[in-house]
Amino acid sequence: MTKTIEGGINIAMKVPTHQYEATVAFYRDTLGLQPITDKPGNVGFIHGPNQLWIDEAKGHSQAEVWLELFTPDFPRAAEQLTMDGVLRNDAIEDLGEGFRGGWFFNPAGIVHMVREPDAW
Repeated sequence: MTKTIEGGINIAMKVPTHQYEATVAFYRDTLGLQPITDKPGNVGFIHGPNQLWIDEAKGHSQAEVWLELFTPDFPRAAEQLTMDGVLRNDAIEDLGEGFRGGWFFNPAGIVHMVREPDAW
């Protein structure tokens, strides 16, 4: 595949309810990371050049880390990933109608959002 995908800035940590408050407190109080305050209802922290989002994942038994990748042409990148045998599953979290991106898994089962940078 030609270079049409690069790392994004967002990292999402999906944390089970029974670990959520302690996890938020760890990043906020123990590490003292700078909170992201411009997105009400979301818990996020500045994580170097990235943004770490901590989402409560009701019904999960363990935490998961989800990564973001950017591509200038999502349909082309999605087609190539599919041809390369990469598993896609857009049912894991709704991205909304017309969103130019989708959910893919690496061989270890780590979720990757592949999207155009201006897809939001």
